[in-house]
Amino acid sequence: MGKGVLVAVVGPSGVGKDTLIGHARAALAEEDGFVFVRRLVTRGENAFEDHDTLDEAAFAEGVESGRFPVSWRAHGLGYALPAATLDAIAAGAVVICNFSRGAIAAARERFPAVRVVAISAPDAILAARLIARGRETEQGVAARLAREAICAREIDPDLTIVNDRPIEQSGGELVAYLRSLRG
Repeated sequence: MGKGVLVAVVGPSGVGKDTLIGHARAALAEEDGFVFVRRLVTRGENAFEDHDTLDEAAFAEGVESGRFPVSWRAHGLGYALPAATLDAIAAGAVVICNFSRGAIAAARERFPAVRVVAISAPDAILAARLIARGRETEQGVAARLAREAICAREIDPDLTIVNDRPIEQSGGELVAYLRSLRG
């Protein structure tokens, strides 16, 4: 493996991980050494999540064959990083992806360097974003927020960004951190 690093961007649903990653992708588009990986998910495309879709059979086959460097299940769905992630890290890139807190240990076993960027937002903002998606009731959102408070204490991030400011500020923090990893 090269001297690349996997940057796992984690946080609760609705916190704006994909928005911040998209901002960083645009800001770093002309700079070498940054690779933005689209994770594979067993959910159809939607406006709220940036991913590539695969069906349950393809996910199971990929896990069984070892094709995915890291895979996990959450919320009844299968998630995986594509095989190209290994090549990018071996080439020394800073590889950024929307990731699961529950899969950080597996990533640390698989990759030589992993950095965790935790994204958070006040509960009121999270609740409004989740309700706007239309996938959960207000009761479901309240239960999710209670679970998220417990999960947030279980990780030890290298950077925490509170995503309650304009994208230029919150996204700017992520961009500055990613550039610092290129040394």
